[in-house]
Amino acid sequence: MSIQVISFKCVLKNKIGTIISSTFNRDVLTAGQIDPSTMLSGLTKGLQNLVKGEKRSISLLAEEAYGLYDPKKVVFFPRKKLPPNIKKNETVTILSKSGFPRVYRVLELHSDFISLDGNHPLAGQDLVFEIEALEAREATTQEINESLNMVSVQILH
Repeated sequence: MSIQVISFKCVLKNKIGTIISSTFNRDVLTAGQIDPSTMLSGLTKGLQNLVKGEKRSISLLAEEAYGLYDPKKVVFFPRKKLPPNIKKNETVTILSKSGFPRVYRVLELHSDFISLDGNHPLAGQDLVFEIEALEAREATTQEINESLNMVSVQILH
């Protein structure tokens, strides 16, 4: 499986066809090895071997996209440790016990605690990615090596 650098338009829809977002993605490096446990592994697999001008519809079950909704990712957090003007549906970043930042969405405001949801907003949804390849070429050895260095730095920090 070759590693490519691709630029593409993407329209993201839910299973019933409602448009969620539309993006332009420039110079994305496709993965050589695909880890099925990673987020959007199904999209990564679907982007393999694109040809300039090609259009693809990539349908993903929730498990292959942003995962199933996990009620265990809903937590109660002390209200006094968050900004006093925080509102429902806002996002907050909190350092986990292991020291990594995690993004949560505010679900409910209670007197002493706030319920926060750590699930991705699209968790639990089957999705369709409508892709149009604008550019597609083989990645250079330097681009591959640089991406490996970025991944190792991200894992270490």
